[in-house]
Amino acid sequence: MNVLVIGNGGREHALAWKISQSPLCGKIYVAPGNTGTAEVAQNVPIAINDFAKLGQFCKDESISLVVVGPEGPLVEGIRDYFEADSSLKDIPMIGPGKLGAQLEGSKDFSKQFMLRNGIPTAKARTFTANDLDPAFDYISTCKPPIVLKADGLAAGKGVIISLSQAEAKAVLKDMLVNKKFGEASAKVLIEEFLSGIEVSVFVLTDGKDYVILPEAKDYKRIGEGDTGPNTGGMGAVSPVVFANTVFMKRVETEVVKPTIDALHKEGIPYKGFIFVGIMNVGGVPYVIEYNARMGDPETQAVMPRIKSDFLDLLVAAAGTGLKEKTIEIDDSHVVTLALVSGGYPGDYERGKEINGLEKKTEAIVFHAGTKGHQQKVVTDGGRVLAISGKGNSLDDARKKAYAAAAQIDWDGLYYRQDIGQDLMNYKS
Repeated sequence: MNVLVIGNGGREHALAWKISQSPLCGKIYVAPGNTGTAEVAQNVPIAINDFAKLGQFCKDESISLVVVGPEGPLVEGIRDYFEADSSLKDIPMIGPGKLGAQLEGSKDFSKQFMLRNGIPTAKARTFTANDLDPAFDYISTCKPPIVLKADGLAAGKGVIISLSQAEAKAVLKDMLVNKKFGEASAKVLIEEFLSGIEVSVFVLTDGKDYVILPEAKDYKRIGEGDTGPNTGGMGAVSPVVFANTVFMKRVETEVVKPTIDALHKEGIPYKGFIFVGIMNVGGVPYVIEYNARMGDPETQAVMPRIKSDFLDLLVAAAGTGLKEKTIEIDDSHVVTLALVSGGYPGDYERGKEINGLEKKTEAIVFHAGTKGHQQKVVTDGGRVLAISGKGNSLDDARKKAYAAAAQIDWDGLYYRQDIGQDLMNYKS
């Protein structure tokens, strides 16, 4: 069968890499792809939001499954576009329609969904620029730290934690009045801060049944020890030591199953991934956020641990159903490092030649922001590469990832040296 993966980042490279290993896979295409996806698939120069061209390509190349990687096309309604076209509506797709994608596209929709369905989450209220005075009054009742979340998509950077009420008011004004995140912060949630440790849980569902993929821990901040501004993700680790069998059972019974049941009850069709950001508060799972797709760079840590035929699971989720399906997971540990351009997550330069990609390594190198230029590979984004080391222990996986990263170089290269270190001697 022929498969089209939509996207051009490290997540899409990892998805294409995994799908290509399936005996079910015929031709695999990535639109638009990057230098790394070209090693496992055929890149197609079509933008992720050009639904008409993507649809025509699917017809021309007899595509049997579309896997939507990033959130943008989902929130913009790529599934709705395909389903409204009689020549495209029967092509199976991984990714929800506009309605289901609101779980990620609108923090307010997501919060209200959780509250009305009894899914454990932090208390929150939503405000607009017209509500600035009531919002300030509400902040005055909140105990710091105070979490402020842009309602819309902000590339993983729309959450700010303020350490005082005064700071929270200044940040809120910047978000609502000065539109710090553009239209994404036309509405802002002021949310209770939950003290705990975070884990990313990934679910593949057909809208009724589901399988839970390996969990991961993401490292969002640019600096060592989780300091500095938020990024799209500086690294990930899987498995996560504190996400033991007891905790994950609670996640399934208190979060995953109620979420799937609520989507079904509310008449929201959903075939695809649900990424659930969970805060472990003393062994109790609380939902911080939903995403309507896999995480990045968590996908690069999760995919190497899946032993099952991943394409078979995707086909079932998109069409025939997951009721009889199970997932087999490798006991190995994976540590993923994001190698980024100097200046990220602020301004950075592109077009820097990447050296060392030809060297042999025990790790897997996933490309994120790269492109070919005059027979060289150059940087073409903030997050450039994701290096995934796989080993029998967390320590072994870290050593392999860092050894591989040390062989790669470009002008301005930066990566954190402490990914996974906090879990090495973790005690609950």
